[in-house]
Amino acid sequence: MIFTLDNTTDRQQASLVNVSRRRFVQGAGVLVLGWQLPGALAATPAADGADAFAPNAFLSIDAQGRVTVYAKHVEMGQGAYTGLATLVADELDADWAQVRVEGAPADTARYKNLAMGIQGTGGSTAMANSFKQMREAGAAARAMLVGAAAQAWKVDPATITVREGVVRHAASGRKAGFGELAGAAAAQPVPAKPRLKSPKEFGLIGKASLRRADSADKVHGRARFTQDVKLPGMLIAIAAHAPRFGATVAGYDASAALAVPGVVAAIPFEGSAHRSAGVAVLARNTWAARTGRDALKVQWDERRAYTEGSDELLARYRQAAARPGLPAAARGNVEAAFAQAAKVIEADYEFPFLAHASMEPLNCVVQLGDGRCEIWNGEQFQTMDQKAVADYLGIAPERVTINQLYAGGSFGRRASPHADYVVEAVAIAQGARKAGFDVPVKMVWTREDDMRGGYYRPAYLHRARLALDERGRLHAWQVRVVGQSLIKGSVFEEFMIKNGIDATSVEGLSDLPYGIPNLSVELHTPDDVSVPVQWYRSVGHTHTAFTAETLVDEAAHAARRDPVALRRDLLKGHPRHLAALETAVRAAQWDRPLAAGKSGMRRGRGVAVHESFNSVVAQVVEVSVDAEGGLKVDRVVCAVACGLAINPDVVKAQMEGGIGFALSTALHGAITLDKGAVVQSNFHDYPVLRINEMPRVEVHIVPSQDDPTGVGEPGVPPLAPALANAIFAATGERVRTLPIRTPLRKAV
Repeated sequence: MIFTLDNTTDRQQASLVNVSRRRFVQGAGVLVLGWQLPGALAATPAADGADAFAPNAFLSIDAQGRVTVYAKHVEMGQGAYTGLATLVADELDADWAQVRVEGAPADTARYKNLAMGIQGTGGSTAMANSFKQMREAGAAARAMLVGAAAQAWKVDPATITVREGVVRHAASGRKAGFGELAGAAAAQPVPAKPRLKSPKEFGLIGKASLRRADSADKVHGRARFTQDVKLPGMLIAIAAHAPRFGATVAGYDASAALAVPGVVAAIPFEGSAHRSAGVAVLARNTWAARTGRDALKVQWDERRAYTEGSDELLARYRQAAARPGLPAAARGNVEAAFAQAAKVIEADYEFPFLAHASMEPLNCVVQLGDGRCEIWNGEQFQTMDQKAVADYLGIAPERVTINQLYAGGSFGRRASPHADYVVEAVAIAQGARKAGFDVPVKMVWTREDDMRGGYYRPAYLHRARLALDERGRLHAWQVRVVGQSLIKGSVFEEFMIKNGIDATSVEGLSDLPYGIPNLSVELHTPDDVSVPVQWYRSVGHTHTAFTAETLVDEAAHAARRDPVALRRDLLKGHPRHLAALETAVRAAQWDRPLAAGKSGMRRGRGVAVHESFNSVVAQVVEVSVDAEGGLKVDRVVCAVACGLAINPDVVKAQMEGGIGFALSTALHGAITLDKGAVVQSNFHDYPVLRINEMPRVEVHIVPSQDDPTGVGEPGVPPLAPALANAIFAATGERVRTLPIRTPLRKAV
């Protein structure tokens, strides 16, 4: 990895680069926890020092006893480094203070996500897919250390204990640190099936007091992000992109840009097929590059550009929703149930495009040379990016080296199935090289570039109908979803689109857990909307949960039933949903009236429960609405059923962060188009949640010894519907369009 140091000289930086390239060595064939890999694919991390001990691809121990865990998942704030290291360290019985984490290089054979089949971080799978694998890595190393000690001390391995990085033999009084045994342990055979601890033996897993593995480096400024990378001779590139998607460069005048001090070139480029081309300005520093880019005069060919506005698009979606769509889920006889209904509820739901808006805008460092490419990046999708770059350059994927750095958030944006911004960086570096600048290039997107660069959560329209019978029971359910496919045109299309249904468009509705006898979910996927779209934190659940949970609430009120009581009835046979629901409502004291607010203040409480990424989250939201319709979110009580909580503090932090993220989009998030051009540009017109808007949050983890499930995304989906249900409880006003339009209805 490249972790450059503050105030280093170019010569020191070059030395660091050379050291980083020697960090991973090739072997003739290394046994990695029982899987024999061919030599070129069996590279094993090399620990520092002659007595290095690297028993597998996931950890090494140096002569000082320091344990380095190699994380196949990117750390973008979600706690992956801490979770992965905890799994290894617990089985290893390591001293947590001696554990550090490095990002693993791009190597699908060794570091693939077992839930995805490729190397990448997404779908809230990091802990779930690594739970056994990383524990086995630690357990194997421990067994080898014990074996080395037993051989040296001539004792039975069963009489040896290990605790906090020290191997002991009580009968003889002998002991040794990991570092003292590292050399001898390296000569031990790697156990194919090392013994794993039972949950009652865990020393670190499940403990709330464990400090995060990345906190110290971030607090002290040692953590290295792409923006921190400085390589000898490196140029900064900032590009001019077309204002409308699909436009291309017709011509440009770079004379004013080249007159800016520090600017050395203007490079036209063509990125991937999924992103329009542009012109990049190369400069010695970021300010010069930005100033030069802004001075460019570019003529755009917009003959094939997308020119539809948001209002026109939504009007077309409404027309589509009036027609039957492709069946995504069906049971019973929906039409007969509606014909016999005692009461029918109809509603349209509108959801805008959403930008990921992570705090670190997109960036990437590229160095080309000798039929190779080296990349430094907060890398979320190694396999896809490695292949896309290789295809673009016409080289083999193994000749593309990707160094994994920290990422300052992502929310899905850096996991592009089209590798759009990475290929753009490579295209600019290739153009620079052809222009005579054979140096590393750091491509930087400004906040405006990031906000207007496409690859949004799609806009959707849902048309819903509910039928209640004469006894007030929810008897029929129909929802038609209209929106772009996230999967069409990507490598995932073959197995994620079946019978024309993109599973991500309807997840959360097509697998609705409620026991409704007659159900229909249909999908319209327009193929003439060329706004680039991509998954977003919690993917389809960002919109389907809102519709599902507000509809159930509406059915409860129409039937004059308590919303929690109705959910209990409809969730029979779903114990995890019920456990999360009961935990949340008990903690929120649902059965007690809300405390009254100040004079003229109306108060309300709403609930939602939703499963995503194999975890179930229930949330209760409390709101206050003043006499003028001003909204304040006072409190959120959250319960999560996610199996075993590897790091309870991280789980709670992810729920808290997901609630803040979801509240931000519920109150503010919307990307709109005017004749195809994105209106928003920065946080002044695409606001994110401010600290004064953040409510009190309580998180409760449902106890479990089951294998862990996802926590990075499941905290997001229930927030907006629970909030909308609370607003209804306070005002009688139903929210069916996001973001929430305020002021709400004024008090009468």
